[in-house]
Amino acid sequence: MDGNENTLSSAKQKFVDFLKTQSRASATIVAYSKDIAQLTDFLNNKQITQNGSVLPEHIEQFKEYLAENKYTAKSISRKLNSIKTFFKFLKGSSLVDTNPTNTVSYPRYELKPPRILTKMEYRALRDAARDDIRMAAIIELLLQTGMRISELARLTQTDVSAKGLRVGSFEGHPERIIPLNPSARKALDRYLNQRPKTANPNIFVTKTGKPLLVRNIRAAIDRYFKIADINHATVNDLRHTFIAHQLMAGASVVMVQQLVGHKRLSTTEKYLEMVKDQVKENVKLEEL
Repeated sequence: MDGNENTLSSAKQKFVDFLKTQSRASATIVAYSKDIAQLTDFLNNKQITQNGSVLPEHIEQFKEYLAENKYTAKSISRKLNSIKTFFKFLKGSSLVDTNPTNTVSYPRYELKPPRILTKMEYRALRDAARDDIRMAAIIELLLQTGMRISELARLTQTDVSAKGLRVGSFEGHPERIIPLNPSARKALDRYLNQRPKTANPNIFVTKTGKPLLVRNIRAAIDRYFKIADINHATVNDLRHTFIAHQLMAGASVVMVQQLVGHKRLSTTEKYLEMVKDQVKENVKLEEL
């Protein structure tokens, strides 16, 4: 093993290449890469460039540095998770003799439950976007299907059928079919009838026919949250709202898991604790 293989920068690239072979989500890989790059920059300023030179106190100093720069305990915890995963990889690859993160603890923070929109709030959001046919369709689909915003952005016209929407397999998530209730189908058809003519297969496009990007969708929905006077809400909360309201309406946990594409049933079950006092029995899938 030459000296270059022992540098943190070389190890970081090996780690990123490894993550790609593990079918990790691209967003996860980017986040891990940025977190490790931030650590290596911090260590470089201390003249620490070799894998084996990193000690537990250096990781503790990095935690202190993040806190001094106003990172929240939750952000620090997430970055530390990336760093622990990185050094676990290095130890497993024999690129370090000992893992300097083993004795480093996560900062404590209160995990807030997902934000669930009330019926009044999601009706206000619908009303705010009513005259924007494209955004009205997007909001309706997110509310009525619980799909991820990245999945919605990738939808093509061939994904629409009488059965519903086909969400293709992507980054470890299997393909699934999501049924469309009348509200979602009506909003989607209304948009498709006025969709710009373009060869681009994506359902949601700009006025010039280019795919509507996730960041554009997010920004537009944030704008309508403000118009509807809905505070402290994000795009992801539309997915949380779908899950919670379906469980409250009596839908089975397994069915909701399949609809939203959770890999583990335990992920869906966490929502049950939040709505356990409001769950109805034997009710059909609720239309929001």
